[in-house]
Amino acid sequence: MIIIACIDDSMGMMFNQRRQSQDRILRERVLQATKDSKLWMNHYSAKQFSENDAPQINVDDNFMSEAGDGEYCFVEDCNITPYLRWAEKIILYRWNRRYPADQTFSVDLAEGGWKLVHTEDFAGSSHDKITEEIYTG
Repeated sequence: MIIIACIDDSMGMMFNQRRQSQDRILRERVLQATKDSKLWMNHYSAKQFSENDAPQINVDDNFMSEAGDGEYCFVEDCNITPYLRWAEKIILYRWNRRYPADQTFSVDLAEGGWKLVHTEDFAGSSHDKITEEIYTG
């Protein structure tokens, strides 16, 4: 599986049981990258993609157990550590800001042997700069 997550500079993902931020251009970018595969997510994440007609989206609250090789998981509000052994790649979108957070991205990339293989900045609809980082294990 390929994990996709949005984080802030402190690895934060959620605050008060809701996402820290969302961005229309980032969603379009995720949908473009996953168009030839499956994109798994839970019902909470599916709400932010509800305006998109994207046949690759599969919604299941146990989505990380369902994803196969080469399939994508959009993770906002769950711990990926139990599923990390099946992860082929991690794609992080950094907001380049610090928000309050009560849930953080649970993977220590350096300790886990993940290697940064690509980085790219782009302008989003809500953030002047979003950084895409792609890691392989």
